[in-house]
Amino acid sequence: MLVINAINVGVSAAFYSLTSACHRWNNAANDLQDVYDNLTGDVLISAGVIAYLGAFTAGFRQECTKDWSKLCKKNIPCSDTFSLSNTLGDPIKIRAWNIAGLPTDVFSVDNGVIVENSRRWPLMIDPQGQANKWIKNLEKENRLNVIKVSDTDYMRTLENCIQFGTPLLLENVGEELDPSLEPLLLKQTFKQGVDCIRLGEMVIEYSSDFKFFITTKLRNPHYLPELSTKVSLLNFMITPEGLEDQLLGIVVAKERPELEEERNILILQSAANKKNLKEIERKILETLQSSEGNILEDESAIEILDSAKIMANEITKKQQVAEKTELKIAESREGYRPIAKHSSVLFFSIADLANIDPMYQYSLSWFVNLFINSIHDSNKSKILEKRLRYLTDHFTYNLYCNVCRSLFEKDKLLFSFLLCCNLLMAKNEIERQEFMFLLTGGVGLKNKYKNPDPSWLPDKSWDEILTVSTFSSRNHVTENIGEWQKIYDSKEPQSFPLPEQWNNTLNELQKMVILRCLRPDKIGPAITTFVTDKLGKKFVEPPPFDLTKSYLDSNSTIPLIFVLSPGADPMSSLLKFANDKEMVGNKFQSISLGQGQGPIATKMIQEGMEEGTWVCLQNCHLAVSWMPVLEKICEEFSSEKCHPDFRLWLTSYPSPKFPVTILQNGVKMTNEPPTGLRLNLLQSFLSDPISDPAFFSGCPEKELKLLFGVCFFHALVQERRKFGPLGWNIPYGFNESDLRISIRQLQLFINEYSHVPFEAVSYLTGECNYGGRVTDDWDRRLLLTMLDDFYNPEIIENPRYTFSPSGIYYAPPKGTYEDYIQFIKNLPFSQEPEVFGLHENVDISKDLQQIKILFESLLLTQGGDIQGTSSGGGDSTLYEIADDILSKVFCLAKYPVRYEESMNTVLVQEMERFNK
Repeated sequence: MLVINAINVGVSAAFYSLTSACHRWNNAANDLQDVYDNLTGDVLISAGVIAYLGAFTAGFRQECTKDWSKLCKKNIPCSDTFSLSNTLGDPIKIRAWNIAGLPTDVFSVDNGVIVENSRRWPLMIDPQGQANKWIKNLEKENRLNVIKVSDTDYMRTLENCIQFGTPLLLENVGEELDPSLEPLLLKQTFKQGVDCIRLGEMVIEYSSDFKFFITTKLRNPHYLPELSTKVSLLNFMITPEGLEDQLLGIVVAKERPELEEERNILILQSAANKKNLKEIERKILETLQSSEGNILEDESAIEILDSAKIMANEITKKQQVAEKTELKIAESREGYRPIAKHSSVLFFSIADLANIDPMYQYSLSWFVNLFINSIHDSNKSKILEKRLRYLTDHFTYNLYCNVCRSLFEKDKLLFSFLLCCNLLMAKNEIERQEFMFLLTGGVGLKNKYKNPDPSWLPDKSWDEILTVSTFSSRNHVTENIGEWQKIYDSKEPQSFPLPEQWNNTLNELQKMVILRCLRPDKIGPAITTFVTDKLGKKFVEPPPFDLTKSYLDSNSTIPLIFVLSPGADPMSSLLKFANDKEMVGNKFQSISLGQGQGPIATKMIQEGMEEGTWVCLQNCHLAVSWMPVLEKICEEFSSEKCHPDFRLWLTSYPSPKFPVTILQNGVKMTNEPPTGLRLNLLQSFLSDPISDPAFFSGCPEKELKLLFGVCFFHALVQERRKFGPLGWNIPYGFNESDLRISIRQLQLFINEYSHVPFEAVSYLTGECNYGGRVTDDWDRRLLLTMLDDFYNPEIIENPRYTFSPSGIYYAPPKGTYEDYIQFIKNLPFSQEPEVFGLHENVDISKDLQQIKILFESLLLTQGGDIQGTSSGGGDSTLYEIADDILSKVFCLAKYPVRYEESMNTVLVQEMERFNK
């Protein structure tokens, strides 16, 4: 009887112990059946993804896998919705990767799966440092070694890692890999008792535990085809979803630290729970497999099963509680989602600026630091909506100011417009198709409708109006041609209201598209108005050049970079700033780079780091071969090595060879004359010597008017360059030094003489300072004639001496420095040609050229992975255009070249010559 009871107890214990596992196993068995049925096709597609698609974007990968799935289904069973992470990924491993810093979006997780399963070593294209961060955290416990090709002990570290089986990360490689790595990349191992590999002349033991990772910071590297057979190329560029999730974590951690801390604890706890459940399942299965004979008679097996059941129940309960808490936390975190999404859009707006100019490089860490600064510096509020609005406004403008100081003048309006349109497209307030039409003008086939009035309406404009028929009406234009001619003939068509039917129904971007069709020369002012309406006036008024603010944003480990342009020389501003900071004499060292100057520059930097002096390296673009050395020096900067007062200043023209890491982490500045008379005048008054209170207070009344006059003259001669040959026959590089010396001489003469010696001042300014650059006789004549308007007795005697026929611009009466600044700020944002003495139509060619450059540059930022668009529409349009062209092309089949048809031979030759 006791035996029977014991058996019953054993049966009950075993039964109950296996019950909880049984439910999970039943569900898993059903899922496994589906997986098993589709296994062949899914694995085949997975192999294709790992072998071929690593280097491509998320959109292209998705498109390829869809096409492959369709092909597979004809003969091989596969899943309806293919997922690489579901097929080859382990959820527990993936959770561990996410904890280690791998972004949680599908694209990044798939990259992790490819790294895990590829037979070749991964080479990760990682401009934002996501892969670097992930690998460093993931392999930290395994004693990861990190090296660069420029390291002195590079090969020794590599050999040690291979021998002892420790993971190795090779950072910041270029477009060519070291040839000595080839045996390692190809895994050319051989047996000499144990696995060995030959590196150069050395034969070393090869450990099976060795792992090798390679990363590059290049955004769009061009690797040779041979390299892709040796490594697994992976695109690790961050996705909008991945960045949004990171920024959400940052803002919640700063705003609600207790919430984010609890969430992080729960994530770790949840990962541990799932790992323990997996272990328990494995233990149960091992027990069932290893148990011999009747399991009901195996007391140790029953005890193991029983304890496993108790532990599984505890873990399940903990997991349920954790999941409920996680849901509550997720709901609270979602309140901050709008700012994360907004900021993600901003980052991708600046990420593609490098396509316009190689110097426009911004790192993710720089962007995140700026984001954190805005969280600290923006206005606080207990009401979440208000707090998010304050943070959004502060960060958007803070980013605009920081990026603007590193952009050339021609790209500042472009950047404002790009920010504005990307934010509106993210909110679905404007259509991407309409935005692209604005940039390209659309590509249409020859239309079949007659131009209603060729006398004023160009055929190109008529074709474009028909192309935008999605929101326009051809009949309305034809029937109301007089109203449309008024817009075309208007002096300011961007402000002229459209016919009522369209004016009330079209949004601002659509109105701009119509303006582009009719008067493309006025798109510039229309863009300025558009950005002002949507973002605010401050987004079309770039902040003036401010060396002090740039200096405050740097420290001893962050270089300051002047991006040069023709005619711009920042050295005088830098020397004046160094003087203000008492960094003169031996405390400021400067060298112009060139052949043989590298070692001298290296010594200067080393001394500067130790002694806390400033070092300026000029013309870095002339020392391309030395740039890798400079990059290595800058990477080794640390607060321990560098004196707090040390600063490294660099100047360079745009160059694709300039080190990306320095550009991404440095403070970049441009010092071009601002666009427009008002901003140019403002910069002159905010710059040395006028901004110096001692200088300004020492100016008598008559000098103040002449001072304003010479600044206005300086703005005029610089702005005239934009009119091409109509402005100057030869474009001259008039710059700040011309104005500065002219102002100093003007003060000197006024202080020395009781009356103003206009002849002497005019000669020095017109013939020497500005005229010294002028080589064309007619340009010199024009320059002196213009100067006569500003250097004459009437400007002093007349209380309202005007500089233009309209009277808008005049010499203000004597006032304080602040009065002059306010007077300049109240001037019109854009100027009419009459102030230059030119006809109003002169703007047309200048504006058309400027808007052509702006749109071409904007198109460069629209490359890459376009979210949420289909290639079908574009392809079908291209096919239609190709067919249309083909139908009009001279057909050889109709006129064959034969001996009997000699005229056809002549015709074909003539057509070939004509086409050339």
